[in-house]
Amino acid sequence: MTRKHLLGLAMIAALGAGLSSQTFAQLHLEIVKTAAESPKIAIVPFSSDSSIYPIVENDLNRSGKFSSGSKNLPATAAIDQPNAAAWKATGVPYVVTGSSKTNPDGSIAIHYQLYDVEKGSYLLNEMLTVPATRTRQAAHLISDTIFQALTGIAGDFSGRIAYVLRNPATPDQRYTLQIADTDGEQPKTVLSSRDPILSPAWTPDGKGIAYVSFETKRPAIYLQNLSTGSREKLTSFRGLNGAPSFSPDGKSMLFTASMHGNPEIYQMDLASRSLQRLTNNSAIDTEARYTPDGQGFIFTSDRGGSAQIYRYNFESGDTKRLTFRGAFNARGSLSADGKKIALVHRPSGSNYKVAIQDINSGVTNVLTPTSLDESPSFSPNGQMVVYATREANRGLLSIMSLDGRFRMNLPSEVGEVREPAWAPK
Repeated sequence: MTRKHLLGLAMIAALGAGLSSQTFAQLHLEIVKTAAESPKIAIVPFSSDSSIYPIVENDLNRSGKFSSGSKNLPATAAIDQPNAAAWKATGVPYVVTGSSKTNPDGSIAIHYQLYDVEKGSYLLNEMLTVPATRTRQAAHLISDTIFQALTGIAGDFSGRIAYVLRNPATPDQRYTLQIADTDGEQPKTVLSSRDPILSPAWTPDGKGIAYVSFETKRPAIYLQNLSTGSREKLTSFRGLNGAPSFSPDGKSMLFTASMHGNPEIYQMDLASRSLQRLTNNSAIDTEARYTPDGQGFIFTSDRGGSAQIYRYNFESGDTKRLTFRGAFNARGSLSADGKKIALVHRPSGSNYKVAIQDINSGVTNVLTPTSLDESPSFSPNGQMVVYATREANRGLLSIMSLDGRFRMNLPSEVGEVREPAWAPK
């Protein structure tokens, strides 16, 4: 490959000098920073249950919006028995109670309530029945429902995150593409390879993932069906093939290719496989991401002398530079409402941090306290960002609230974790 191709690949990898890590290792949740003065919410242990309420408690704690606890409760409560006077005396405004039981067919019936102590009324009083194998998913769904009832914002606890693991100790499975719950639990392997895997990108319906694989010793983009495990090769052009991104309707894909000598952005119609070249510049153009309305895309280019983020409009074909602060801005990820960009920002020296830029005002705020950050991806509700970083010589994922009040780390047991992508809702 030429030097320009290598530079383009480096930009696609977004500082990915160390992809990451381990094949079947669990991700461990470490709460690093919690929000001060968060509203309290009590999660009372559910009757006849030891697995659901701890997940709900953990979810609400890591939202950064609430401070919950189930130990040393100052007062007790149960289904239909909120004990309002006792809770009011403690200053706890919200109480969650619940119960579960096993039905004759083996399914689990769950009853949960969210009680507003001040109003003296139930905000939620729900019943749901799930297979015994789906109680963890049910717990995350309960957390989503409680979060939305209290904030008016959809919860993302039942979502998934894709990421790449690298484990040098297993040469035949050195790189693995994994999917796990947002708390790091229930990891599943999508692909194992001795060759690098880059840039996982979800389809809009969350049923498939595209990624770049070097298994043929040259970069190619594959699309994998998560339910069947089947996959197809979408691009394998001469030179560079990378940075896939799907349109909101799932009918087309943006990607970077250098088939004509220079890394440019192309659009593929997925039904016909027809191609359209969208950029034509002597610079490196890469990391394209559709805007949520599908009317354009953002991308990284060094056409101004350094890596910066630009926006392309499909109707006019016009390109507009979006970032001006700092000598380096790349790997842009748009929030679901299209109002914010999460990006890798170098304010000075060799420090690479995740920053959030408001598109309308152009105001950019550095979000992360670490200095080797990459690959930011918004949660579907736009309240959190997951990114890859390094701390204490380990590569891990970190999830941080946009207000900076809460952060948790998700390191693996062995190896390193990189390239996160939050699944769409």
